[in-house]
Amino acid sequence: MNTPALPGCTMRPRFADLFTALRDPDPRRADKAYDSILFERGAALPELVELYNQTEDPVLRFYAVQLMGFSEDAKAIPPVVIALDDPEANVRAEACRALEDLKAKTSIEMLRRRTTDFDAGVRRAARETLLALGDPEFRI
Repeated sequence: MNTPALPGCTMRPRFADLFTALRDPDPRRADKAYDSILFERGAALPELVELYNQTEDPVLRFYAVQLMGFSEDAKAIPPVVIALDDPEANVRAEACRALEDLKAKTSIEMLRRRTTDFDAGVRRAARETLLALGDPEFRI
């Protein structure tokens, strides 16, 4: 597993440690790390973006996208839009849901492209998000 604290990162050690703990084999420690990041999700946004960009671990990319969606910060929209093209289907689907959480109407065009994704879960998440965002051109 690649650790999030890669050389050249500007990530604060506290968040690097929490991100590493997300993959702890003890689910209690992993859950505690997730809850700590969730509690500080707004402050952690730069580190969440860095985590997404730096790690090859699809589970950590999924968590990064999910927590960016929970941040309620419009600055999270551009990196979450990038995640719509992630190589992992679960991450792409979570990016759709995160854009719904962020109420990112500016992402409607990119979400429309995901309605033809090869993965059924991504297509479903994109359609649900488009409906939730009120896309006037989207039809079921």
